[in-house]
Amino acid sequence: SFRENFSDPLDKGHFITGDRLMQELIIIGASGFGREVAWLVERINKCKRTWNLLGFLDDNDSLQGKIINGYEVLGTTQYIFKYQYAYYVCAIGSAAVRERVISQIKTKFPNIRFATLIDPTVEVSNYTHIGEGTIICAHTLITVNIYIGKHVIINLDCTIGHDSAISDFVTIYPSANISGATHIGLCTEIGTGAQIIQGKRIGEHSIIGAGAVVVSDISSNCTAVGCPAKPIKN
Repeated sequence: SFRENFSDPLDKGHFITGDRLMQELIIIGASGFGREVAWLVERINKCKRTWNLLGFLDDNDSLQGKIINGYEVLGTTQYIFKYQYAYYVCAIGSAAVRERVISQIKTKFPNIRFATLIDPTVEVSNYTHIGEGTIICAHTLITVNIYIGKHVIINLDCTIGHDSAISDFVTIYPSANISGATHIGLCTEIGTGAQIIQGKRIGEHSIIGAGAVVVSDISSNCTAVGCPAKPIKN
């Protein structure tokens, strides 16, 4: 049951509301996608009260102390020491920046815990692995025997087909369609509306442009655009 996950429901980091035990959560990054993730948390809580969202952490000095869509910017990422009992999720869209920020945080705070957030409208089979810190937004469809790594962002209205593997820190922007048996490497970004046909491999740290159609393998460390997608920068 929900309560059986915790030996002591009154441990710091959890509190009771009604008949539910909720976990405290902080979003790293208070930009546009951070606000969307806060909304995602609200959508989760409408179905089942799961998260007590404390607010944001953001290293932008101009945001400190501000209230954004009803949630406070609690400080910079240095303030994690004050909230080590909470769960975290990183809402930085850039794959490379997200990897760097999380790496720095885990070096300073090795015991930090990351939440996995999945919108209630997402369709996902029981035969899919989803790593910690991953965010999956509304109306996405994920089928069977799929591996999704840690700290992946899958934005609105995406599809991922059978036997695909999505490596850590990948960002998939809205309405991208990834066909079966596709492999996407570490820290790669798949642009809005991109299409990837079945069985293709995309290397690490690459960018697939918006609306691109990938019909052949794409190497690491390059930007590919167009229909069919071709590398334009290495």
